Amino acid sequence: MDKRVLIAYGTKYGATAEIAEKIGAVLCQAGLRADVLPADQVGDLNAYDAVVLGSAVYIGRWRKEAARFMEANEAALAQKPVWLFSSGPTGEGEPLELTEGWRLPGKLQPLADRIAPRDTALFHGASDANKLNFIERWMLKNVKAPVGDFRDWQAITAWARGIAEDLQRSVDA
Repeated sequence: MDKRVLIAYGTKYGATAEIAEKIGAVLCQAGLRADVLPADQVGDLNAYDAVVLGSAVYIGRWRKEAARFMEANEAALAQKPVWLFSSGPTGEGEPLELTEGWRLPGKLQPLADRIAPRDTALFHGASDANKLNFIERWMLKNVKAPVGDFRDWQAITAWARGIAEDLQRSVDA
């Protein structure tokens, strides 16, 4: 299979980059070619057959580099199979319950609707108090957000396998 997939991401402290790397590894194991890149380092999308785009969420917003990538490449993304993911909520429980039902920050939803992704996922995130600045620690304390690594690697792997299966079906069809 010669499908080439871009996994682009926006991250601040690296937790979302690790999710993107895991998605890339799962796609490679399935026989796809995957490039994992920070969203602000992506060049021409014509080289890719599909795109997975994700971002860490801070204060209900995607990282600027990921949001800008989506905005700048709207037309190209609308012509390709696209999957979107957000990472952010920390703590125990279902991520969708922790975000009151949203998978993507509301400001980006109209743009996502025009792109028409095949799926949009929301994953638990991670926060390390030692990496946070004073204001970030204060904000987390104020909203009573738990600190730690809450990423669900099984859910991330299962989602990536679903992407691989979808792309393999489109080749076989």
